[in-house]
Amino acid sequence: MTDEAGILSRALDQTGDLLDRVHAETASRPTPCEGWDIGRLADHVIADGANFVTMLRGEQPDWAAPTPHVSESWGPTFRVGADDVLHAWDQHGAGASVPVGMLVAEYAVHSWDLAQALGIPSAELDPELAEAGLGFMRANLKPEMRTGAFAAEIEAPEGAGAYERLAAFAGREVS
Repeated sequence: MTDEAGILSRALDQTGDLLDRVHAETASRPTPCEGWDIGRLADHVIADGANFVTMLRGEQPDWAAPTPHVSESWGPTFRVGADDVLHAWDQHGAGASVPVGMLVAEYAVHSWDLAQALGIPSAELDPELAEAGLGFMRANLKPEMRTGAFAAEIEAPEGAGAYERLAAFAGREVS
């Protein structure tokens, strides 16, 4: 497994582990993604897998397509798509125009969002994923791209950990 495949696998595993903790009674909790509850965010990260596979194949995903709704088994449903992402990365990653940092950043930010909404401390998350995601976002997330889930950067509190710095860069309020 290449270093890129390894970090992608870790990002997918972490997201899947968090989604395993989502249940019907937690799905309506708010997340740091403005206007999104856990269920909607879970649906989004599940749909990300199919979109990333499409991109890795060199095709353009339909980002405007409605996100399919999953009403239970978020973790297992995500893991099916995660396996597809890893398979597509193994087949196309080295030659694809999709940098692994983009995928890791997406999954790291939303892992933090899910953890916050589920009451899971950031210390339980893999800090290397946050650092990799933040590095990609600092280099690539331009002001004109900051809409929706990625708002204007907010200053992270002094002494903030890797996930808090990532979240603040993505426009999340952190404490």
